[in-house]
Amino acid sequence: MENNLTYIQNGDYLIPDLRLSEQPMKPLSKYGRMRKAYLKQQRPILYNQLLMTEKLYPHLREIDETANRRLAQMMPQLAEAAGVTEELKARDPMAWVGLMNTCKAQAEEILMAELINS
Repeated sequence: MENNLTYIQNGDYLIPDLRLSEQPMKPLSKYGRMRKAYLKQQRPILYNQLLMTEKLYPHLREIDETANRRLAQMMPQLAEAAGVTEELKARDPMAWVGLMNTCKAQAEEILMAELINS
């Protein structure tokens, strides 16, 4: 077994020079960043394990994409259940905006419970 580990001199000590390999860094949206913050604050051991095995970014990307898909899927269903229609949008835009904001808040609460904080 070949040891390719290099060391950096720090005073009297040799410290391993640990580096992560290059990974594609497509920016994460809101849900990926929220998951990262949750892992960092509430599950630091899992966060460090994912980071050191280079599985953190793929995990965050998967959570991010799943959350965005689920949000797009849930919004029409919640809007229909709340009675949000195009007719309401034309007649009373402020009521329409209020109902849509309520639907989005409901959907995000579900996503937080199921994907982000689990």
